[in-house]
Amino acid sequence: MKEVIFLTGGAQRVGLYCTEQLQQQGYQLIISYRTRHSSIDALEQAGVICLQADLTQLESLCQLVTAVRQHTPRLRAIIHNASDWNKDLPLQPDNLSQQLLQDAQVFDAMMAIHARAPYLLNRALLPLLQAQCTGGGAADIIQISDFVATVGSEKHQAYAASKAALENLTFSEARLLAPHIKVNAIAPALLMFNQGDDDEYKQKALAKSLLGIEPGAGEVLATIQYLLQSRYITGRVLALDGGRQLKLP
Repeated sequence: MKEVIFLTGGAQRVGLYCTEQLQQQGYQLIISYRTRHSSIDALEQAGVICLQADLTQLESLCQLVTAVRQHTPRLRAIIHNASDWNKDLPLQPDNLSQQLLQDAQVFDAMMAIHARAPYLLNRALLPLLQAQCTGGGAADIIQISDFVATVGSEKHQAYAASKAALENLTFSEARLLAPHIKVNAIAPALLMFNQGDDDEYKQKALAKSLLGIEPGAGEVLATIQYLLQSRYITGRVLALDGGRQLKLP
């Protein structure tokens, strides 16, 4: 019987790559997605179970948990990849109420997707992880963080704070769920450029790390595989940043 992995945000970019590769490696993937993209059809044809959900809405989260429980009695791993990247909005010194409202919306949205949803899903799906551990099996929670969680961001303060919250949640859950369930985070910096990124931006971004490359989604997949295979790593944040923390001015 195939081991089952539940991965949020599995229909685009890094999440899509990891979904395809893990499914091909013999796992049964259940993924969540917010918006149905063309990739969903191909994933479903490959046997991936694809569930639409808005992770910022409690009713949608409840429906998602119910659907996951209906598809499987146990989970080998939960991988929290779903993300958004809202920029802090310009200040409005002449309209305090509007500024507070807009800033609260950005902050709440970032916390909802990056911290609240993983917290709620981990607790709601815990019995499925525990069932996997029955008889000596292994189970993992892997949470995708970001380099900025430890250094902050001038233009994405709310985003960076929400990823820092996710990392702290990782530590708490690792303490709570040991020794049977391992909980770790992965914190990438640059992985893949977006369509439309110009050469000037690319060169500036590459220069921020010691290794100076665009490593691709395979680096995240390799780290996920490493954590799944490890018997002795928990409560850690694994950096995928090309030595960026040492690229001093």
